[in-house]
Formats: sequence, structure tokens, C-alpha cells
Amino acid sequence: MKKNITINLCGRLFQIDEDAYEMLQHYTDSLRSHFGKQEGGDEIANDIEARIAELFDELKQQGNEAITIDHVKDIITRIGKPEELTDDEVKEEPEWKTEGQRVYEQVRSKMAGRRLYRNPKDKMVAGVMSGLATYTGIDVTFWRLGAVLFTLCYGIGLIAYLVLAIVLPQANTPEEILQMQGKEVTPQNLADAVVDDKQQTVNRSSGLREVFSVFLKIIFGFFVGIAILIGAVFGIAFLGVLLTTIFALVMPATSAVTLPFTLGGMGLTEVWTFHPYLLIGFAISLLAVLFIPVYAIIHLVLSLTGKIKPMSIAQRIVWIVLWMVALFMAIALGSSVSMYHDSYRHERYAEENMWMTDEDREYLDANGWTIEMNDNCHNDYVKYGEYFTGDTGIAYVDVWDPNAEQEFQVRSLSVEVDSGTFRISCNARADGEGVFIYAKTPAERHNPSALAMIPACGNEGGKIWEEAGKKLSVDSISASERQHLKQIFEANDGKGFGWSQVELVVNVEKHSTLCYGVSTCEETTEKPNHAHWFSACDFKLEKVETDSIAN
Repeated sequence: MKKNITINLCGRLFQIDEDAYEMLQHYTDSLRSHFGKQEGGDEIANDIEARIAELFDELKQQGNEAITIDHVKDIITRIGKPEELTDDEVKEEPEWKTEGQRVYEQVRSKMAGRRLYRNPKDKMVAGVMSGLATYTGIDVTFWRLGAVLFTLCYGIGLIAYLVLAIVLPQANTPEEILQMQGKEVTPQNLADAVVDDKQQTVNRSSGLREVFSVFLKIIFGFFVGIAILIGAVFGIAFLGVLLTTIFALVMPATSAVTLPFTLGGMGLTEVWTFHPYLLIGFAISLLAVLFIPVYAIIHLVLSLTGKIKPMSIAQRIVWIVLWMVALFMAIALGSSVSMYHDSYRHERYAEENMWMTDEDREYLDANGWTIEMNDNCHNDYVKYGEYFTGDTGIAYVDVWDPNAEQEFQVRSLSVEVDSGTFRISCNARADGEGVFIYAKTPAERHNPSALAMIPACGNEGGKIWEEAGKKLSVDSISASERQHLKQIFEANDGKGFGWSQVELVVNVEKHSTLCYGVSTCEETTEKPNHAHWFSACDFKLEKVETDSIAN
């Protein structure tokens, strides 16, 4: 049993069943949507409605108490016959056109007048592939197969599909369906579209195609599910980072003990002090990354309810570009914040965990040394008494641990240098392998430009002691030089103190800064430390010629 309703059409009352009214309403809305864009379009739509009322009157006079859906189909099919609405004449092709030109024009005419929409009538997910198939005239199966193949190639197909699903509008109205199919929007075609939409039946596919369709649905469903899961995880992570960052920026002076999500609690105090724009930019870019998708979802929901108009293609493209820019900025700024955080944390850790005597600090400051790492060093960094000349008043850097577990790294002041080759030399000793002198430019944060290991001679002998003994046998040396060599050779009761001269050469390609130092940290040296102690002093940096190095 069908429900009948009473309608007022052009001042006349008619009984019409519910299905028929729905089709009639759909048709008249399509007419007004189309002709409303033209000058005098409202008058045309009113005339068509008046004609429909006249035909309903004729049905009423014939004894039909209620208008049925078949009556409406017949009426909207009769209205707007092509021969009554157009005077276009068939144009003959010029005889001078070649066969190649005709083929080219046939291909162009096949897509001429068509607009690209997502097709809701034959969709698996969002109707993108079906819309492309309708637009190009290529079977949708080939489009879907290509999408699956590209999806298997690092997810390119899925990314392209999601972008097109966002950018392309869906063909919802009869007018948009006609534009998608490349048909002229006329009352007759609108009528056909309305009738076809109402009485559309599902065509049974062949068994093979049905299996393939099920397979595609499973594949797309799997990848879409993975994409949604990844998006949700990243969204939650970004939201957490954003809230934490905003909280820290709002309350920068809060104690890290009571409130860990502050600048001090996260170790970002120095970053905020010296690079505040990085944190502010990072927070703004994160906010944009989260806001744009939320805004797009809210806009989509409101457009589906009819409260606002859907986004145009241009608007969607602009929002996608803005979101990608915000994402790249968030990643870049986040990486910079992380880099500065690590650097300042490293320096702060060294300062907070290092105690030394005033005498040691004075020596290190006077020689421009900065201790970057000092684990298991027992707060003992400077020694006297075993300098290679035997002079007990000369100080040197000296670090020890009975288990050879000290992690120590000391860095010199940075020196501005031009491009060229530089030699760094020092006097040093160690009782085991794994202690290195190094040199690096700002480009090498962890891996230095050059390394040279301190010879493991212990606290006896050493290359300086050996060379002094050899030179003493030469008669041509001066008295002062002989006295100096004798002092070295006789140190430690003639055993020497194990010192050797260590050199390394580093090439600098352009004007930059260069620093050097001593390290037992495996992160820097890439070698484990086996020395229980080491000593180093008398560092010297000099520019040299390549030929002198070879000699």
C-alpha cells in the first residue's frame, strides 16, 4: 500500500503517491538548478511546471484519482523534446580533413564537454576510478587494476587515490551526472537522468569480474584501514606534542619538579632562550597540521547536511597544499628543536655533573678547554709531576679510571680558518689503546674530520724519550739543545715518562671554524677505550703546505 499526498502545483491541487512526488521534486529541482544560471531561467522553469500541471489536469479528467510514478515518468519524458528545444543543424565535415585529423577529432570529441567527477553510481570506495573511467571512456576494471598495482609500489596508488578523493567533487545531481557523461544539459536529458536514476537496476557481472571486484575491495579496504590507523596514530601523537609544546610556552618558568611538561622539564629552556622562533613556529605548524583535516571533516559534514556549499576543487587543492607545507615545516622545525635540545643537554649534563678544584678550572680556562663529557673521571682532570722534561711545575690534562670506563671529551675553542691543510700536534701518553686526539668543523657534529690515536707507552719510554736519546749521540747539536735533550732523556731516572708527539692533518675546503681536543668516547672515536689513564698537553694548530706533509 502506497501513501498518497496532496500537492499544490501552479495553484492546483493534485493527489500524488509518494514515489511519484519524489521523482517530480527531483526533476523540478534539477530544472531550476540548471536554468537558474541563465537569464530568464526562472520563467522557463515556471513554464515547464505550468505544462506539468496541465498534463496532470488531463490525467485527472481521464478519471485518474492519483498521479502515479508511471504517469510522472511519462510526463517528464514528453517534456522538452529535442526537436522542440534546439534548432541546431548537423554540420558536415569539410572534405579536406585527412583521416588522421578525423581520428584525432574523434578522440577529442569523446572527452569534449565532460567534467571529471567521482561517480557514486559505480563506486567501491569513493567512486574515483569509476569517475576516471567515465571521463576517459576506458573500462573501469583497467583503472582499478592500475590503482592496485601502483598501491603496491610504495603506496603511490593509495596516496593518489586519497588526494583525488579529496579534490574531486562527487556527481550527485542529474545535472552533474550529465556533465560527467559529456551530455548536454537539456530538459530532455535531465528527464532521462531522473528516470534512469529512479529505475536503475544492478547489472549482474560475470563470475570473473565479480571475483575481481571482491578482490579489489579487499585490497582497497586493507590499505585504507592501514592508512586510517596510521593517520590516527600520527594525529594523536601530533596532538600530544602540540598540547605539550603549548603548555610549555604558556608556562615557561614553571619548575620542572612539580610540572614536567614545561620548558625546564623537557630541557628546552636554552632553546627558548636563544631560539624562541623555532618553538613558536613548531607549535603553529603543528596546529595547522591538526586544524586543516578537522576543518575539512567539519566542512564535509555540514555540506552533506545542506547547511553550507561543498568546497570547490580550487579550495580543496589550496587546503591540501597548505597542509603539506605545514607538515614539512613541522618536521623541519621539530628536527631543529631536537638538534638544539641535544646540543644544550650535552653541555648542561657536562656542567651539572662536573666538579673540579679551582686550580684545575683555572688551567682548563686558561688553555681554552671545554669539557664535553666526563663520566667516571673522579673529578680529577689536571696533573703535575710527570711532564716529559721532568719539570714538576708544568701542568697537563690527565684523566684516569681503574676500570678504564672513563668517558671523557675535552674541546678547544673554535678557531676561524680559511680553506687549506692544517696540522694539529700535541704531546700525549696513555697506558692503553682507545684515546684519540681529533679535529672537526661545525659540519661534523659527531664524526670528526680527523683522528689520531695516542700511543700506548704507559709512563715509561715514549717516542719523545727515544728521539732524545738518538739525538744526544749527534756531535753537531748546540750546547743548549744538548742540555734540553739530556733533561728529557734522564727524566724518571733515565726511563722517560712515556710521552710521544701525536699529529693529525685535516683539510678544510672553505672558510670555517675548526676545533680540536682529546676523546675516549666511542661515539666520537668509533673505537672502544682500553686505557686506564692518559695525559695530553702542548696542543698546536698550524697551516701547512701539502708538499711539506709529503716530505
